[in-house]
Amino acid sequence: MQITSESVKVGHPDIVADSIAADIIAAILNEEKKIGITVDTMPHCGIEVFLGKGLCIVGGEVATRIYVDIERCVRDTVLKLGYCDYNLGLNGNSMGILNTIIPQSQDINMGTRADMGKYKEIGAGDQGIIYGFACDETPELLPLPYVLATKMMRVFEEAKNPVFAPDGKGQVTVEYNDEGKPVRVATVLMSNAIDYRHVPEGFRNSIEPLAKQMAMNCLNDWVDEQTDFLFNPTGEWQSINSCSAADSGVTGRKLVVQLYGGYPGAQLGGGSVVNKTPEKVDCSAALGARYVAKNIVAAGLARKCSVQLSYAIGIARPISIYVHTFGTGIVSDNKIGAIIREYFDLSPRGMIERFNLLDGETYRKLAKTLFLDDYLWEQTDMVDQLKKAADI
Repeated sequence: MQITSESVKVGHPDIVADSIAADIIAAILNEEKKIGITVDTMPHCGIEVFLGKGLCIVGGEVATRIYVDIERCVRDTVLKLGYCDYNLGLNGNSMGILNTIIPQSQDINMGTRADMGKYKEIGAGDQGIIYGFACDETPELLPLPYVLATKMMRVFEEAKNPVFAPDGKGQVTVEYNDEGKPVRVATVLMSNAIDYRHVPEGFRNSIEPLAKQMAMNCLNDWVDEQTDFLFNPTGEWQSINSCSAADSGVTGRKLVVQLYGGYPGAQLGGGSVVNKTPEKVDCSAALGARYVAKNIVAAGLARKCSVQLSYAIGIARPISIYVHTFGTGIVSDNKIGAIIREYFDLSPRGMIERFNLLDGETYRKLAKTLFLDDYLWEQTDMVDQLKKAADI
């Protein structure tokens, strides 16, 4: 059996769109902090971004007490990601920017403020279903193909080799034995736009071996002599034909990449994560559900766990909690669900405060990775309580 996960570099146009949205929210949060920000006074944002050839359209809805320069935010983000030259497919200095952001609907706003809504509490910013997942394949309690593919992207980003332009994507295929345990990497696929201005005459043939060495060094604990390596399978990918010069970028289009890499059993909810402030449970509960699932696996209640949460707009607590441990639980899934209800505050206020989700700098990291960082929702600080609750 083989399982493949996909990942992309932060220079991929969809992640550029996500990064722009997240950085706008970060700028709003940082400005709000200067005048004093709490869960009761926090801004409410849902930002959508579209990138076309040389053009960025920013839309969505915002309720805030302050002003930020949207155009400046967009340009700073694009330049930060390395796009300063149309030979790389996008230029943050001269791209066109259209701002179509509107104020948030008053009907939505009152459901997410304790002083206005029907239930006089910080309700969910919208209805939705959200999933969290964890398994014991890696120390991070994430699927191995997801971890390896994501780490390979980071290697190519952090190499700072100008030959490899910002836009890139890859896949890692892991082979599993009959017991469902990962044993080796069967195939590695790496595609990266190449800036041939930095390739000396006569050295084009050296690019693929270099890319292979970088990838294999990153995956060295899992690759062997039979591991296949594929690089730019079309044969050519020039940087001038990368990012939004060749493909559009849209917020939320890389949810599979960001949320568990397409690993079987790790389902997705209905909305994007990084382009919303955390009263919207697409954001906060996606992180909260991961936190719950990770602590369940870390506590030994199961080796693999999926948690589904559902919410109604304006109502704070989940209206349903579903747990599936794929037959690996040492107590019943129903009992784990009851423990979750008792021990975890999965209201927007509870998750915002527990995970410090009004921190602008946290938002700036989200588009790059939702899990493989020192985030508060990646902590396993509920293990002892869960073991005691489960009598183990």
